[in-house]
Amino acid sequence: MANHKSALKRIRQNEKARIHNRYYAKTTRNAIKELRNETDKEEAVKSYPKVVSLIDRLAKKNIIHKNKAANLKSKLAVQINNL
Repeated sequence: MANHKSALKRIRQNEKARIHNRYYAKTTRNAIKELRNETDKEEAVKSYPKVVSLIDRLAKKNIIHKNKAANLKSKLAVQINNL
């Protein structure tokens, strides 16, 4: 266990950030899953910008890597075009 006040504070901050990051990452994963399961092209095209916005936000806040964000967006775009 940590012995310094600053180390204890850092543990509290890290836990708070971890929970915050998990929430947004899970929300985005669910949105991606819903978009992938979409069969109607019009609905998929309509929801695509919202999902891309979520992905970009995660990449901007370093929750996911920028290259992973680019790969996700690319794969979703290809899938929508193939509908």
